[in-house]
Amino acid sequence: IAKVITRYPSFAQRFITAYKPWESGEATPWAPPKKPLSECKLALVTTSGVHHSTQEPFDMQDEEGDPTFRTIDGATIHSDFKITHDYYDHSDAEKDLNIIFPLNRLEELESEGIIGQLSRTHYSFMGHIDGRHIATLIGQAAQQLVEKLKQDQVDVVLLTPA
Repeated sequence: IAKVITRYPSFAQRFITAYKPWESGEATPWAPPKKPLSECKLALVTTSGVHHSTQEPFDMQDEEGDPTFRTIDGATIHSDFKITHDYYDHSDAEKDLNIIFPLNRLEELESEGIIGQLSRTHYSFMGHIDGRHIATLIGQAAQQLVEKLKQDQVDVVLLTPA
């Protein structure tokens, strides 16, 4: 889909015009950090569809997406990853994962003391989720992810879209 849209701008415009984002109608729950970033443990959560090559790919056959997530090992992801996501051109990200999953940049911030600690475990979603899967994403996957982040004692999450 991404390659067709990129190649035919008029098709891209029709695709964009037809897209209707889902809105909860609720206020965004803002939670300011309780301590300085230099004392926080940070994890990455991405919607880029990146995962380890040994993990099950995201389901690209379901037109409403895949509401599941993959656990990412920060120590090995740069040498062992795949991107399963047909809704954007990820050819550059395949050459440099930091474009969508800036782990190396965050490691630099950690070594400079800007971030207190970088979690070893991070998480990835596919990003294209619609229809019946929205309820699964919000009611199940997001809740499971929150529990994992709490267990890991993560203070701050950096969300990276693709």
